[in-house]
Amino acid sequence: MIERVGVVGCGLMGSGIAEVCARAGADVLVHEVDAAAAERGRDRLVKSLDRAVTAHKLAPEDRDATLARLGFTTDLGEFADRDLVVEAVVENEDAKVEVFRSLDKIITNDQAILASNTSSIPIMKLAMATSRPANVIGMHFFNPVPVMNLVEVVTSLLTSDETQTMIGDFAGTALNKRVIHSQDRAGFIVNALLIPYILSAIRMLESGFATAADIDAGMVEGCNHPMGPLALADLIGLDTTMAVAESLYDEFKEQLYAPPPLLARMNEAGLLGRKAGRGFYEYKR
Repeated sequence: MIERVGVVGCGLMGSGIAEVCARAGADVLVHEVDAAAAERGRDRLVKSLDRAVTAHKLAPEDRDATLARLGFTTDLGEFADRDLVVEAVVENEDAKVEVFRSLDKIITNDQAILASNTSSIPIMKLAMATSRPANVIGMHFFNPVPVMNLVEVVTSLLTSDETQTMIGDFAGTALNKRVIHSQDRAGFIVNALLIPYILSAIRMLESGFATAADIDAGMVEGCNHPMGPLALADLIGLDTTMAVAESLYDEFKEQLYAPPPLLARMNEAGLLGRKAGRGFYEYKR
């Protein structure tokens, strides 16, 4: 039974994962690299919970109870007693491998599950950084986590049936998410389909075929998508989009996964989308 959850990273994804786990009744400890980052993460969580109260989706007393179940630390050593730890750091293989290597040395519970929120990196690469690959699994949430209903559960060749069942039950029952299961391939189900679509839209813009607004309007109004591909890339973050595309291309070597030059230039310029105030569109910060 999963009662004590750790979340490594309290950015947009990590804070959302911590929130849904705490709202589900788990004792949640969140790790950040320093006190300032932890404070920013806590502020992000409080604002999200307050929005839920304002929208009448959460009672004030439930917000207060959720906050009481949340703790923050800059010492990864405090994760020793966790039943589940979800890694939610930057989408970079080396950074994630280092987190898993550290967690493996710290966690004393032999039954503890180590999960990654990676959107593209094969789980086997993370599992082999540990001495417990049977306990390592992918648990890919979607942004914003409190709103989006889906979790991709990704098993490597060495993930045990018990680990898969426990995470499936936790995500599906405790967190009340829709669970889908994927084999351990870069991009899994959603991003293996989504990223080529976004990259195609970027190539269309890059070629001068149509404007960003018209490309997005075409998919929203013509295909009934809730958001156009370029606006979606801005929401995801162009750095994350680039990282996932590179991971897919590294694995499959197919041209449809190759990042277009425009995407690379925008990353180099720091035009990363909503979080930077500018991507394919401009945003108030």
